[in-house]
Amino acid sequence: MTTARIDEAAEALIIAGTGQRPATAELVGPRARVDARLTGGGKTWKATFPLQASRWGGPELPLPSGEYELRIADTDLDGLQVAPVVMTGLRIAVDGGAVRIAAPISPVYETVEGQSTLEGRYVAQSGGTENAVFFESFYGRSVGCNPQAIDRELAARAPEVRRYWSVVDLSVAVPEGAIAVVEGSPEWWHARGAARLLVVNDWLRRRFVRKPGQKVLQTWHGTPLKRLALHRPGFDPRRMAAVVKESRRWDVLLAQNTYSERILRKAYAFFGRPIWVEGYPRNDALITGDPAAIRTALGIGEGERVLLYAPTWRDDRSEMVDFIDPELLARQADAVVLVRGHSRTLQQGRDRAGARVIDVTGYPETAQLLLAADALITDYSSVMFDFSVTGKPMYFLVPDIDHYRGQLRGFYFDLAERAPGPLVRTQDELAAALADTGHAASYAGRYEAWRAQFNKRDDGHAARRVVDRILDLGFVTP
Repeated sequence: MTTARIDEAAEALIIAGTGQRPATAELVGPRARVDARLTGGGKTWKATFPLQASRWGGPELPLPSGEYELRIADTDLDGLQVAPVVMTGLRIAVDGGAVRIAAPISPVYETVEGQSTLEGRYVAQSGGTENAVFFESFYGRSVGCNPQAIDRELAARAPEVRRYWSVVDLSVAVPEGAIAVVEGSPEWWHARGAARLLVVNDWLRRRFVRKPGQKVLQTWHGTPLKRLALHRPGFDPRRMAAVVKESRRWDVLLAQNTYSERILRKAYAFFGRPIWVEGYPRNDALITGDPAAIRTALGIGEGERVLLYAPTWRDDRSEMVDFIDPELLARQADAVVLVRGHSRTLQQGRDRAGARVIDVTGYPETAQLLLAADALITDYSSVMFDFSVTGKPMYFLVPDIDHYRGQLRGFYFDLAERAPGPLVRTQDELAAALADTGHAASYAGRYEAWRAQFNKRDDGHAARRVVDRILDLGFVTP
């Protein structure tokens, strides 16, 4: 007989059985896995699964939300049942070998009626009165990008300002001194309405009601190659209305360069309001950071060549593209291959695995990965405009460029004519390009022109300039 229970004090899932102790026991999810501590043997045994884990050398945090699989060798799990238990860090339920982990929100608040009640309180809230900032990055899936860099600068210069971070669950680590608020919780709705300033890098989801005195700084999240918003292919009145409604919620828009300023203003119909062209705060780390420390945290040996594969997402698929075999590429290039899925693919698929392959889709900060890499392999991702700050080589793996450019999204300029690195369509072509010792000289002119256009303001001080503006305009009070 096998049983399951939750030990809330120990923050653990405990599976107990009779007979010989299993050889292995693990809990495997899309972006995390934990091994059980196995004890006993003979007549009875016990597998204790911690419900917290440390990744990338960070603090121990609750496991990410998602569907997990219990794998216990030679054990029948069909009869296991644990009704949903809400703990401090997460909510968990067990049904046979399936384990469901979710954010620690009472189920009553996840019903239509529960969310309607919280939304009604939010709408009625006077708000906009707390000397606080509400930060959100990529819909709460991570704490990074421009909002994170602004948070760090603001915390150093105005420590009296309260800082809330919107997160999908408590597996997302927030900066020191900040307060995590789980999306959809009563605390999340209250903080969103109370803060004087909201700093976000994507659309404001759910119902948003601007409070008196409340400001929204939209930092956005990349210089665009692919067409955005009102510029996307096809006439869609509903999309156009949604874009205009959204952009009217923003008071200020941040742009990496003047090229982005022109595109973002038109693509989002952002007329009559300021765009700050200050470079990207997230790229300050590419000037000031320490690649050796990041490599150590990733477990990469000294002297290893590091390739970062970071493709963008596709509108016609939910998971990351699979145009390379990362383990084969590691052998072909004699390198460690870091695989970085887009934030929109974070909750789909599972981590890639293999010899000298590290899946860093769940790594909190992209800029640190760019700093640690010796070369970037991408496609149409805006990461190309950030990585060029480093001056290191780039390669563009674009087997679907005709479809992507012609039907799916379209481009603002001809990538083939201006890219500061080779465009290749197969993994063998990529391997040959990576082995080409004349790469840097061949693309030196293009690279210089690229940086002159896109990286003029990426000088390591963008966060300082943005926070200067925030404080000078009185968005918050130091």
